[in-house]
Amino acid sequence: MAADKIIVFFDLETTGLDTAVCDIIQVGAVCEEQVFNVYTLPSCALTRSAKQVTGFNVTPEGLFLRGRRKQTTPLLDALKAFLNFLRSFRRPVLLAAHNARRFDAPVLTRVLQQHSLLQEFQQVVTDFLDTFLLSKNLFPNLTSYSQENLVQFFLRQFYNAHDAVEDAKMLQKLYNAWKPPPSKVWRSTFKATRVY
Repeated sequence: MAADKIIVFFDLETTGLDTAVCDIIQVGAVCEEQVFNVYTLPSCALTRSAKQVTGFNVTPEGLFLRGRRKQTTPLLDALKAFLNFLRSFRRPVLLAAHNARRFDAPVLTRVLQQHSLLQEFQQVVTDFLDTFLLSKNLFPNLTSYSQENLVQFFLRQFYNAHDAVEDAKMLQKLYNAWKPPPSKVWRSTFKATRVY
């Protein structure tokens, strides 16, 4: 890992899996001991599978997670707060997510572009790291590369999956346990300048 960059691990919870239209419900991120967490009220309905997997539900009263109401922030404010969190590291950021290339990066960059924040984001985040691709490069013979299974296999832990903060924390733990060589890391990164 280049000394001039810092890795921030993040995750999104969304209303569904269609990267072209889904809304963000939760953004969670960690870097060492620093944690970012924000919930937003989506403008589109959650798919049935998203409700089942995440435990989120939207009613006229607001956003609920497994029956408990969550305080929400308007999406534009949430995105600005996330940018401020990323800027706080005062170094270029490598933003890591499990399945970043196929899901998290396309959703995040689309939403940032819709709110005219993509250029600001690209001034802070130089690249995305896809830890799904990284895990396949590091350990080619595993039967599953889901984050939950990787956590069970390498860390011998169970955790509250599909909570963005918990997912980001566990991803950081996995990465630290793997201690991947820089060559493998760079093979699993892609530029944040791409617009999806």
